[in-house]
Amino acid sequence: MAAGAMVALVLSSGIPAGAATSVNAAAAKLVPAAYKHITLQVATDATYPPDEYMKGNTMVGFDVDLMNALAATLGIKVKENNVTFDNIIAGIKSGRYQIGNSSFTDTKARQGSVNFVDYFQAGEGVYANAGSKVKFTGLKSLCGLKVAVETATVEQSDAQTTAKSCPASKKLTVRTFSTQTAANLAVSSGQADVGFLDSQVAGWVVAQSHGKFKLVGNAVNVAPYGIATAKSAAGHGLALALQAALKVLVANGTYKSILAKWGVQAGAIAPAKMVLNGALS
Repeated sequence: MAAGAMVALVLSSGIPAGAATSVNAAAAKLVPAAYKHITLQVATDATYPPDEYMKGNTMVGFDVDLMNALAATLGIKVKENNVTFDNIIAGIKSGRYQIGNSSFTDTKARQGSVNFVDYFQAGEGVYANAGSKVKFTGLKSLCGLKVAVETATVEQSDAQTTAKSCPASKKLTVRTFSTQTAANLAVSSGQADVGFLDSQVAGWVVAQSHGKFKLVGNAVNVAPYGIATAKSAAGHGLALALQAALKVLVANGTYKSILAKWGVQAGAIAPAKMVLNGALS
């Protein structure tokens, strides 16, 4: 997808049957007045299954289900926008989107641009073609390989940092792609030796490859995911509301049900870790 291109989709409920999704008055009260009677624009890169991806013309995934549940809990309306990952934070800063919901690893660097409400955790994983003899034992073992990553991801920055410390005889080539789908194609076509991405997404890519790919080694660098909002008074207030709603979803079992539906229970975090990182600028 060309830079800046996007597709807008109205969310359809994919929340597991029986999940509690009524409005919680205490959490809903925290939604800033400016956001109560408009449709909030949510930016998501839908090439990252099982977190977010397109199934026909519908965006699905555990992040999408979670956003549905958060919206229902807060009594707000949201619309998903399928946006290339490296355009999401810029879009939030410009005011085009109010929420970024796209498997964002919560990092100090990103906290300088947006607020994050942590809701999940994931590591970094590696996969290769089924016949590959590559072994992954940590980032240094990427030296000597061609590595496919999605642009603007933590994996891109980690691979590029690692490349600087590789010996000249074992150069690490980092190949970046605007979508994870394109990165996967680079591995399958032999343009790259391995794909480097979030661990549960690597597992999904392998599971859906019908034997074409295999996981290599174990996940590294487990870190939290955060839902992003603007560094403004309204954005900070929205983050507080999302944080409160997340804790409601944990208490009523919806959070657990959504993660179980997508097989990502291992990434669940406790309410005490659902922190808000970032402050008003």
